[in-house]
Amino acid sequence: MSGKDNCYDNAVAESFFNALKTELIRKITCETRAQVSQAVFEYIEIFYNKKRLHSNNNYLSPDEFEEKMLLKEMGA
Repeated sequence: MSGKDNCYDNAVAESFFNALKTELIRKITCETRAQVSQAVFEYIEIFYNKKRLHSNNNYLSPDEFEEKMLLKEMGA
């Protein structure tokens, strides 16, 4: 097993998939793969990236964090 900041550290991916399962998959019922695919797409693009706050981003959404970093780079 590797430590933090090592290429084998998959804590971020594990955290994402845990959130996906608890916040979406266990709450919906789909009959087709297309429905599941659409639900996952909407979860990621509409909720997870735009609205959900992340503690490792100083409690900003990924989109807000990225925008803040781009503005910071442009101002530097």
